[in-house]
Amino acid sequence: MQGILYEEPSIWLFLLVTLVLGGWLAVMTGRACAQTWRGIPETIAYLLVLGLAVRFAHFALFEGTLLSLRYYVVDTVIVTAIGLLSWRATRTDQMVHQYWWLYQRTGPLTWSERPVPLSSPPEKPR
Repeated sequence: MQGILYEEPSIWLFLLVTLVLGGWLAVMTGRACAQTWRGIPETIAYLLVLGLAVRFAHFALFEGTLLSLRYYVVDTVIVTAIGLLSWRATRTDQMVHQYWWLYQRTGPLTWSERPVPLSSPPEKPR
């Protein structure tokens, strides 16, 4: 895998920078975008920039290649996936908490409309 997904001599350096540092920043980015009601295209734009920052961290901390398209794509795909999962989880929380009378949670990343309660049957005339 070394040379394909990462260029550092140890996978632990790749995991530290990309998954721990970049993943934490991606979670915070996705959460911030969802909390401010930004859409997916804006979130992806922020995560593309975050991919550049992760690539720079590899370069600055561990003498990695700064301008490498392959490693930029790997880092960006990972942080984008994490960031979009965070965005969706936060959006689900928003929808089911702020609009609790309209939506109910159906999973960690999904919600659905609440069923309309059936009206009570009409009373019989006396």
